[in-house]
Amino acid sequence: MLKAHPRAQAGAPVADELRDALKASRGSFLYAALFSLFINMLMLLPAIYMLQVYDRVLTSSSISTLLALTLLVVILYAVMGLLEVARSWLLVRVSAGLDMRLNERLFMALFDTGLMTGRSAGTQPIADLTSLRQFLTGQGLFAFFDTPWIPIYLAVIFILHPALGWFAVGGLVIIVLLAIANELSTRQPLQAANGLAVQTNNAVNGHLRNAEALEAMGMLENVHRRWMGQHVQMLKLQALASDRAGLIANSSKSFRIMLQSLILGLGAYLAVLQEITPGAMIAASILLGRALAPVDLLIGSWKQFLAARSAYDRLRHLLQSIPQRLERMRLPPPKGQLSLEQLAVVPPGGTVAVLRGVTVEIAAGETVGIIGPSAAGKSTLARAVLGVWPAAAGQVRLDGAAIKDWNRRELGPNIGYLPQDVELMDGSVSENIARFGEIDPEAVVSAAQKAGVHEMILRLPQGYDTPLGPAGAVLSGGQRQRLGLARALYGSPCLVVLDEPNSNLDEQGEAALAAALTHLKRSQATVLVITHRPNLLHQVDRILVLRDGAAVMFGPRDQVLAEFARPAPVARSMSPSPGPGPAPAQAPAPAQ
Repeated sequence: MLKAHPRAQAGAPVADELRDALKASRGSFLYAALFSLFINMLMLLPAIYMLQVYDRVLTSSSISTLLALTLLVVILYAVMGLLEVARSWLLVRVSAGLDMRLNERLFMALFDTGLMTGRSAGTQPIADLTSLRQFLTGQGLFAFFDTPWIPIYLAVIFILHPALGWFAVGGLVIIVLLAIANELSTRQPLQAANGLAVQTNNAVNGHLRNAEALEAMGMLENVHRRWMGQHVQMLKLQALASDRAGLIANSSKSFRIMLQSLILGLGAYLAVLQEITPGAMIAASILLGRALAPVDLLIGSWKQFLAARSAYDRLRHLLQSIPQRLERMRLPPPKGQLSLEQLAVVPPGGTVAVLRGVTVEIAAGETVGIIGPSAAGKSTLARAVLGVWPAAAGQVRLDGAAIKDWNRRELGPNIGYLPQDVELMDGSVSENIARFGEIDPEAVVSAAQKAGVHEMILRLPQGYDTPLGPAGAVLSGGQRQRLGLARALYGSPCLVVLDEPNSNLDEQGEAALAAALTHLKRSQATVLVITHRPNLLHQVDRILVLRDGAAVMFGPRDQVLAEFARPAPVARSMSPSPGPGPAPAQAPAPAQ
């Protein structure tokens, strides 16, 4: 379960964005209720028509009266049909409007969930929004609009005869009790089943992302067995809820039909006693059916209502737990000066700091190599510098401003990032390089040339227009990495972070990467290169050595590399220094 973000707890009460989005459509719901008022008034037509036919037309044998009544009823039925169409269209547009108000916010919240918690929210929130929209346009919502009219129908039945009215009230009470029993008996198993459904869907998504590894190591049957256990449990819970709901729903339906027949019998009895007319007998049966219809519809759509309510609760919790991104004041374009001030970072979802007390000053235009053994905190440092992971203590500053205070939409084009695991998206080569923004052909080709992939792209089946498919599946690992480098260089960013940029490169790719680093240095871009390979270190100005989350050395390249050649002293203790010379805490092991 998501925990509320600190910003959401510290200040004013958390805004209920989902409720506010529904409130924005309050006027449309009022119009729908107004349409429902007239629709339900016109629903009295069958009863009134039958009263007039039995009590006036048949007794007077007047064909003209019958024709006039029939014509009037046909016109009013046409009006009722138009009102129902208008109500339906209105709610469809309310549903679409809700989606338009929330989809961007929800889309951002899905990504922020992963950034803040370290766990993916999957696509369940999108499915929840769809479930909520479908309920707003379904028959279940119409039942809520029609339910307030039940007392009106009962009152008319009482006017016909009190005995008929009390009979209708008794039958309605029994059906309402059946509806309550339906809710109480299905709520728990359905909630448990929905929770398991979310878990199994997320599990399947994870398995599909690792399909190759599962197939290669023969794990497919094992993960299927694990998934099947949860799936079978979900099916059992759904079957239990469906069995209970089916029993109650069918009992309610049979009882409703029986009531309509019995009220005819009671009406006939009263007509024999000449306490009501035959027309009143027929009208009472029609009105009872109309009074019971909303309840019957509620019972029939109860599962959809429960699903919509669960979706509403999950969406509301997500939006309250993941605060909306704040719009920051616009700052001048950054030049690339980077400052780390006693930086400590705890990975999302973790409790232990991976980086502790890192203090480094990097001038604009410098190229800095970051080395250290595995789990030293190198990739964590990269994410903190980019503002992807927040600082638990200390600060990351770009041109003097805290990285969290930059407007991300404006800062993003000034940053280039090549992660360890390059993920390209479903689109063309040019779209991926242009970061799925407006494509500037000259800028795309320029970035590709800087990354040394222009010739490689031209050899693809459709050149820059070649579709890459999901995750760039049509390319090799080295090709994806080189295209990822071109994406990082697109737009001439002032700060470039390269995390193991040559892990999948061949000799040609290594040469292209070296040329790209040379170009970045000439363009005065600030570059951070995380690497285990010493050949890239000849391109950097200074080197930062991390070990166990701490900076143990930072200084000019040649002096830091010289430290590796010296025998480790028996005891040495110096504080890391951002100055021009290296500041070793102890001679670190060579980078792996």
